[in-house]
Amino acid sequence: MPDLMDGVANFRRDVFPAKARLFARLATEHRPTTLFIGCSDARVVPELITRSEPGELFVIRTAGNLVPAHSPAPDGTAASIEFAVAVLGVRDIIVCGHSGCGAMTALAEGRDLSGTPRLASWLRHADASLARAAAGEGTGEVTALVRANVSAQLRNLTTHPAVARALAEQRLTLHGWVFDIGSGSVGRLETPDRAGV
Repeated sequence: MPDLMDGVANFRRDVFPAKARLFARLATEHRPTTLFIGCSDARVVPELITRSEPGELFVIRTAGNLVPAHSPAPDGTAASIEFAVAVLGVRDIIVCGHSGCGAMTALAEGRDLSGTPRLASWLRHADASLARAAAGEGTGEVTALVRANVSAQLRNLTTHPAVARALAEQRLTLHGWVFDIGSGSVGRLETPDRAGV
């Protein structure tokens, strides 16, 4: 924790003064253009990967970058998606998977998750991803699952009413990315709105 507080002091001393005008504007204005849905993994930092300034990305991070399909039950991920699309009016949504994803590795290797029942339940949102990867999408078991998972989560996104409406009105574009941690590269995947799915 002391390192984090040192970081806050450094931010206040060195970063904030250089961006004071930006933060003054952001104090009264919130207009991100992109919703970035990524994994909770600490190695995947959306603002760093995209070189975005504060206020440009609306970010949702979940274990395995999972997006549950629309349901009437209360859901924080769904509420954030609805807010980003219907209220903030984002024009793009990126679902970003990544190499070495612990969630996808656990699923691909069939690890025992009985000691983490909430995680096991959450990862059920990747059942379609497992089926797609088993059908031979991509190469390498974990790599194939990471890619299949991004595709499946993009499809889940289209079940959300605000997203479906914005896509139908051509106010929104979906993007599938896979970030390779070791090389820093980002691969792009076919998306449901372009693939006609």
